[in-house]
Amino acid sequence: MAVNHFIARLRHFLSLWIAPRDNHRSSKDVKGRSTSTVEFEMESTTTGAMTMNKITSISDVRRYFHSNKEPIYFISATNFNLLGIGDWVGNFRHINYIDCFDGRQKNVFVPKEKFPRDFESIEDINNYLLEHKEVIDYLKSRGGNGTATFLMFDEHTEEICQQLGLKVAFPPAALRSRMDNKIETVRIGNKAGVPSVPNVLAKVGSYQELLDVSKELGNDLVVQTAFGDSGHTTFFIANEDDYYKHAEEIEAEPEVKIMKRINCRGSAIEACATRCGTVVGPLMTELVGFKSLTPYKGGWCGNEMFAGAFTQEVRDKAREYTFKFGEALREEGYRGYFELDFLIDMDTHEVYLGELNPRVTGASSLTNVAAFAHSDIPLFLFHLLEFSDQDFDIDIQEINDRWAHPDSIDSWSQLVIKHTEESVDLLTRAPQSGVWKIAEDDSIAYDHFNYHPHAAESEQEAFFLRISGVGDFRYEGADLGILITRGRLMDDDFQLTPRAKAWIEGIRGQFDGQVLQDPVVEEVAVNHAIGGGNFKIL
Repeated sequence: MAVNHFIARLRHFLSLWIAPRDNHRSSKDVKGRSTSTVEFEMESTTTGAMTMNKITSISDVRRYFHSNKEPIYFISATNFNLLGIGDWVGNFRHINYIDCFDGRQKNVFVPKEKFPRDFESIEDINNYLLEHKEVIDYLKSRGGNGTATFLMFDEHTEEICQQLGLKVAFPPAALRSRMDNKIETVRIGNKAGVPSVPNVLAKVGSYQELLDVSKELGNDLVVQTAFGDSGHTTFFIANEDDYYKHAEEIEAEPEVKIMKRINCRGSAIEACATRCGTVVGPLMTELVGFKSLTPYKGGWCGNEMFAGAFTQEVRDKAREYTFKFGEALREEGYRGYFELDFLIDMDTHEVYLGELNPRVTGASSLTNVAAFAHSDIPLFLFHLLEFSDQDFDIDIQEINDRWAHPDSIDSWSQLVIKHTEESVDLLTRAPQSGVWKIAEDDSIAYDHFNYHPHAAESEQEAFFLRISGVGDFRYEGADLGILITRGRLMDDDFQLTPRAKAWIEGIRGQFDGQVLQDPVVEEVAVNHAIGGGNFKIL
């Protein structure tokens, strides 16, 4: 009895030392109502993991995931979107199609044998992986069952996961698909009081019909289809010639979004809708359409995160709108991670809703490595917590207030570097993933291997994640890799800085390819390449 009493006292002491909190604390829920929460109790199970009666603090969340025993997987073409999450979550593994690390990253599993497949979407890639014998054997070797997370998935993915005993930690694919509809986004935003750029939603069968339904918007228009990457499905139309370049895509849609063209800057903000309310990250700028990075006029090609991205008024408005939209998503039945694109009108400083991405995104790599994430927890851990069986009651308002403070936001940037030339070749040389350094003469050199962006310790260093490697086809729109560095890569006029241009030129110089002379071989190469230029894998 004395020993048991001593152990109980020791556990109590350790819990207070690890997470010093008053046993009872007063907090406010998302609507400002007073609540009372009680610190969790900790018990030892037969597996050695901790179970908690209720999670009530950030330190509780840290401890819960650090001691996690159930396998959790991120299944996708690459591990880019959730770089570093394995540092926070026990038993977290990546299952990928592309080996960005040449086998050197131990929590990344890539099947060795590849079977020829024509992928048409990232869902196809994920379904291929889940049905691959090596992947199935890998899952069994880790006990089977577990939780699966994705960048994209569909109903077939859900069926495979059910057969494999994997729980999908996202809302149903059908609901996600409805939320992903750009037309639906406008309607949800209107309902939540989150305005879009002046627009009309209509079926268009000709250029004249386009002008008729949008006569109040002027002649300089932007047309978006309901689904697809904005780089491929956003059309800028100022005249009839512009229209006929995209008439087939526009007229095939049952309804399109027709917007007034404004002088705007793109921005992104990620959030997570939880049972306690919506957790909101910081507002980031977006790099869009830079010809040195992407061949697509409206294509996303990177992000910047820094405290002064826009005025405080704009940042506050974007965060307010994101919270409102998150609460509206909860009413629609959606919960978990999402991202909103906002368009900031540079003439009026109005903040307009652009589109919704109901998932982790290309911006997640920055959201989850910034200072606020490391002082508390990465935003993605709120998503995992929401889909766990663990009870929790966390003061979301307190977190949102803290994350909104400029001191919580350090400066990071990322460049998504694509092949921009109208050519096809076979790569014979490609740079390693890891930390690279830039010299005073703007030359770059590989420094050392690492798997985490934080390994880049200054603005003279960058973490590079290679996507296309030796033996891959390089074609227009192919993702070559992503460069993540501290500091800014755009100036106050939203143009690339000399440092950004030097990094882009330096990375491109690390690739060499063998030209394909046979047009038939070129066509086959593009059709069998990942993405083929038709869908993004990041």
